[in-house]
Amino acid sequence: MADVLIVGDGPAGLSAALFLAKNDMSVTVFGQNTTPMHKAMLYNYLGIPEMTGTDFQNTSREQVKKLGAEILDEEITGAEKTESGFVITGAAGSRYEGKYLILASGTNTKLAEGLGLEKKNKGIVADEDGKTAVYGLYAVGWNTRLIRTQAIISAGQGASTALEILSVEAGEDVHDFDFVD
Repeated sequence: MADVLIVGDGPAGLSAALFLAKNDMSVTVFGQNTTPMHKAMLYNYLGIPEMTGTDFQNTSREQVKKLGAEILDEEITGAEKTESGFVITGAAGSRYEGKYLILASGTNTKLAEGLGLEKKNKGIVADEDGKTAVYGLYAVGWNTRLIRTQAIISAGQGASTALEILSVEAGEDVHDFDFVD
């Protein structure tokens, strides 16, 4: 059983995976690398003067894998809450268990709605840390901001959600600062 299952491999999902894996949590990301980021040209992402969305995705996926997260090329078609966390089901019938579930599934809100989350005109209802009304279930990125979305906002939401999960696990606020030796 993974500590965290993440459905979606765009900026929100990969950012959450990066922070979690970097802090020794077992993370499995599910995505087919078909995010709309592949159509993007980044001129407005802080720290990146210019980059194609495909280059951004390739760099981000490699960075996340290098830190120990697993990325599986599988469509997730179902999700359920269990006593110990969550079970998600792939299109081929594969089942995966995790303590926490992060939905970073772009404009696809079916899993979130199937888990009983409220959807308003702006997207799935979650707080600034991605917390939803279901304990251990987080929603980040485009599915929470169906309007006014941006890659850097989604990545920030993923990072905020990761810090929230790390804080819950530690029983105290966690900060993720690295210092020059």
